[in-house]
Amino acid sequence: MASTAFSLSLPTFPSSSSTVKAKPSIFSHHLLFIAKNVPSSSLFSSSTRITKQIRTAFKIKCSSASFSNTLPSALLFDCDGVLVDTEKDGHRVSFNDTFNEKELGVTWDVDLYGELLKIGGGKERMTAYFNKTGWPDKAPKSEEERKEFIASLHKRKTELFMALIENRLLPLRPGVAELIDQALGEGVKVAVCSTSNEKAVSAVVSCLLGPERAEKIQIFAGDVVPRKKPDPAIYTLAANTLGVEPSSCVVVEDSAIGLAAAKAAGMTCIVTKSGLDGSVQPGIDQSDG
Repeated sequence: MASTAFSLSLPTFPSSSSTVKAKPSIFSHHLLFIAKNVPSSSLFSSSTRITKQIRTAFKIKCSSASFSNTLPSALLFDCDGVLVDTEKDGHRVSFNDTFNEKELGVTWDVDLYGELLKIGGGKERMTAYFNKTGWPDKAPKSEEERKEFIASLHKRKTELFMALIENRLLPLRPGVAELIDQALGEGVKVAVCSTSNEKAVSAVVSCLLGPERAEKIQIFAGDVVPRKKPDPAIYTLAANTLGVEPSSCVVVEDSAIGLAAAKAAGMTCIVTKSGLDGSVQPGIDQSDG
């Protein structure tokens, strides 16, 4: 089954305020200040280092004293495309290798996968694709058996993806470790909130960020919530678990569905473009930086 034209529309969720509550800042002069005045035209290009990208939105000293004292209570990262540029050469390749192993006759090219990223979650992505284009001949016919079929494909895909991470074939994006160290060092809580499988996200955090950082970072991933991005459930869960107000959280995302989830949860969100051209979709101009 070859790649075919594939288009999707995104559901919308009501947005809450993204104003960050002020608290005394103990950050050094160049850390994590929220810049509401970053123009949407400054959306991050894939060639720009993530350190510079995040600093554009966080590290600007403002003339307002109350603004410069603003410090987020929590810094919440998406995983794929934010911590690691995984989508094009990680997840997509692992999906295709799985399809090839199972002789399904399916290949997801870069353009198609960029469109599929509008769907949160790998199992959901495969299900939507097969529902749209037709199920492979080797797939079972009943709905329940198809769920098991999708789960088995996703399990194998996760194994292949984790091998890439464990062999360090997909490195952290530049500046990520530095930013996390600075945040943790100043008492800002750090978490990763992803629609990806929990094992895959944990592998990224533990293998690439190291065990010392990993033990300080909470992970919310996979099926920990019943509804995935753009639903705000995962960010709401993170705020509740961390014991912080959503309005005092800052989210770093790379996609329209991630932005929609963060804003609907009442959080400030900045967006960084990953190496996959389709990862930043229409609607990103509603981000905070």
